[in-house]
Amino acid sequence: QVQLVESGGGLVQAGGSLRLSCAASGRTLITYAMGWFRQAPGKEREFVAAFSWSGHTTYYADSVKGRFTISRDNAKNTVYLQMNSLTPADTAVYYCAAELHGSVSTKEDDYNYWGQGTQVTVSS
Repeated sequence: QVQLVESGGGLVQAGGSLRLSCAASGRTLITYAMGWFRQAPGKEREFVAAFSWSGHTTYYADSVKGRFTISRDNAKNTVYLQMNSLTPADTAVYYCAAELHGSVSTKEDDYNYWGQGTQVTVSS
């Protein structure tokens, strides 16, 4: 079992930045693909960013490309999502997820473990 706990969310003005963290316990994440998803009020959960266990393959949603960066610190068993140039459209609950086999995916059904989410609110 893997437990994922997100943190770093909060209220920020448009144009600002936040860094989300996803700390894992139970097992090392070093061989897992990791992803970030988000769900805005009244909308379906959507893919944001993901990378393979090796970090060689990285995907970003078009809406965040160039603004968000996914990264990991294997020593801390933690994955990050650096979010810059935030807009009100980025307001959502952000979830991190782990894919057991290390294959990066943009589909939430491919992920085995999920965190509880952290709220990000961007004011205009």
